[in-house]
Amino acid sequence: MNRSEFAARIDHTVLGPETRPSDVERVVDEAEAHGMNACIPPCYVAAAREQAPDLTIATVVGFPHGQHATIAKREEAATAWRDGADELDVVINVGRLHAGEDGEVRDELAEIVAAVPIPVKVIIETALLSREEKHRACKLARDADAAFVKTSTGFADGGATVEDVELMAEYLPVKASGGVGSYEEAMAMFDAGAERIGASSGVALVEGFPADE
Repeated sequence: MNRSEFAARIDHTVLGPETRPSDVERVVDEAEAHGMNACIPPCYVAAAREQAPDLTIATVVGFPHGQHATIAKREEAATAWRDGADELDVVINVGRLHAGEDGEVRDELAEIVAAVPIPVKVIIETALLSREEKHRACKLARDADAAFVKTSTGFADGGATVEDVELMAEYLPVKASGGVGSYEEAMAMFDAGAERIGASSGVALVEGFPADE
């Protein structure tokens, strides 16, 4: 993997509750300058698309807790797509998964996937799940025709781990997100089977790429 290929697998991210338009503008500029993608709040997608017509833009749905009504998640997904999003990161309803309501979880995800013609990544929030629940969540995402599974929102204790990425990669391509702050940590996730990294430190990751690789 060369530096350009590495950068293209990084979703440079800003999703905090105090995110301002200027923060998104900066992240979009940095993503373009370094050959990354951007992951931003849904309210800023239309402006970001106007700012960067050719940039791959991801946004979030049902973020960060996943407990919105299904119709709200579906409409949020469709609105984000119409505003110009290329990919959606949808938060699973962890409470329903804990309760064993697997059919409801799968059906909600399938409804969102069917509502848009763009890839949907399912955030399973690994820090809140047992190993058995991680397997179930990934299977449900696969059964719903999701394109990816993603480790974390970044708002629960804990983030991406090599062990979780290895487990999740048995089912779908993985986006490792949460706590990946260096080139070395990113490579550990790629070596474990991740296809994409989500990180607010995207610039540091790309700039940490060794000059001789």
